Amino acid sequence: MSALPLRSLIPDSVECIGAQHLESSSTGLRPNRLPHWTHPQVPDGLSVMARIPSGVRLQFQTASKNVGLELLVTRMLGQSKVSVNLEHEGELHEAQVTSGNRIVLDASEPAGYKVERGSSQIAWFRGLLPGMKNLQLWLPHNAYVEMRNLHIDDDCSVTCFADSRPCWVHYGSSISHCMEAQMPAETWPAVASRRLQYSLINLGFGGQCHLDPFVARTIRDLNAQIISLKVGINIVNMDSLRERVFSPMFHGFLDTIREVHQTTPLILCSPIYCPSAETKPGPTIPNSQGRFETIEGFEALRQGCLTLQRIRTLMEEIVAARIKKGDSNLHYVNGLELFGSADSDDLPDDLHPNPAGYIRIGERFAAKVSEMRLFS
Repeated sequence: MSALPLRSLIPDSVECIGAQHLESSSTGLRPNRLPHWTHPQVPDGLSVMARIPSGVRLQFQTASKNVGLELLVTRMLGQSKVSVNLEHEGELHEAQVTSGNRIVLDASEPAGYKVERGSSQIAWFRGLLPGMKNLQLWLPHNAYVEMRNLHIDDDCSVTCFADSRPCWVHYGSSISHCMEAQMPAETWPAVASRRLQYSLINLGFGGQCHLDPFVARTIRDLNAQIISLKVGINIVNMDSLRERVFSPMFHGFLDTIREVHQTTPLILCSPIYCPSAETKPGPTIPNSQGRFETIEGFEALRQGCLTLQRIRTLMEEIVAARIKKGDSNLHYVNGLELFGSADSDDLPDDLHPNPAGYIRIGERFAAKVSEMRLFS
């Protein structure tokens, strides 16, 4: 077997799709889903999530019958499994990663945690079909990753391949980041992209979808053929925007994207079902049973605070107003049609879907987009 350093392969022989910046260390490359120029503007919470590579893929062509990805992952102690998917012609293979660093909460440490150092591991995919193959390696969606080497058979090489699929850029919250998904290719944007045959760039950031202007500029500058924004739940969860600023902020976000993508299909998705925040404003916090609930009281201070129902209404109004002004490539999807109250059995913490729920959202979103006939 040959061990090929990924720093020497990317971007000429291997493409890293979905990472806008690769941070170089002495031992490898760390994908970041936001471009380098944004980093001085990015809040710490968003910086954390941007370095977890949900939707990021290594894409290449090879005749090797055995492929291994050496990576060092960093995860929370006690976290459920971390894995890599290999996709070939729609078929998925999974390799679990059990080694790596572990983050341990420790109140005695200045940062409140410590890192127990571990070793890198090779995620192996053996016995692949002979002949040249277009492969995608989906990186973990729920851990930090440092990519090191690509392992292939001695007599083989790797090269980039032409990808004719439309590029789909999606922006959203933890419900688009999908930490709870079973494996990387089963986040709902991944499920939808695979059904629609789109090339995904996932800008879903756990807890961090607040219409940040640098995200709008990032989307504006990407070579996207379809764009979707799934907005609302974090704004209620953190009470980060009130009604006075929500609609102008959203219009400004869309205006920035439309500076370049004037006719690109743009889909606005309102929030899925969340029982505690449907009619009550946030912030929301987990209770002793781990279920999210809104904080009661302070009514006098909550004039203009948003609920999910109100956000859906405002988003419908935003879409209608912009279509009336001539934006014929703007579309609206009600989040309740993707995941509603009838799906609540798959909402274990009353906020985040479980793996089955994410797959269902992806399937329903793909069906909605297919009905739009965006490229017919």
